[in-house]
Amino acid sequence: MKSVLYPGTFDPMTLGHSDLVARAARLFDEVVVAIASNPNKKPLLSLDQRILLAQQSLSHLKNVRVMGFSGLLVDLARTEGIHLVLRGVRAMSDFEFEVQLASTNRSMMPELETIFLTPCAEYAHVSSTLVREIAAYGGDIRQFVAPNVQEAMQKLVK
Repeated sequence: MKSVLYPGTFDPMTLGHSDLVARAARLFDEVVVAIASNPNKKPLLSLDQRILLAQQSLSHLKNVRVMGFSGLLVDLARTEGIHLVLRGVRAMSDFEFEVQLASTNRSMMPELETIFLTPCAEYAHVSSTLVREIAAYGGDIRQFVAPNVQEAMQKLVK
């Protein structure tokens, strides 16, 4: 069985993330959405909230599993027995950072490969940071996130 890890903070999960997961679900037997606790980023949503929102948003995809994790991605990959990592790349600036990250991960776990998918044009400009900022100012985020995520974000910023 070919499984792929899709790691991220997902604070919040956007429609761009969901699109990437759905496309990966057609390519792999299993997609493991690995939500990083990452306290250094000071997430707006708790890890439990991010896991629940992702599970709800992706529940229609039967070969997708959502889990939280802390620590190094390579440790999670070893624990899960997965040798592929999926990363989304929106722009060249993303690509430069992601190549550096992939190389570092591969130096720690040589059998770990990273594959990149580009977003569909509709979501190429969407980022969690942008969504958080729009929500913080009371803006409409419906075009960027699933309804359950929009509801959770609205409750947080009120």
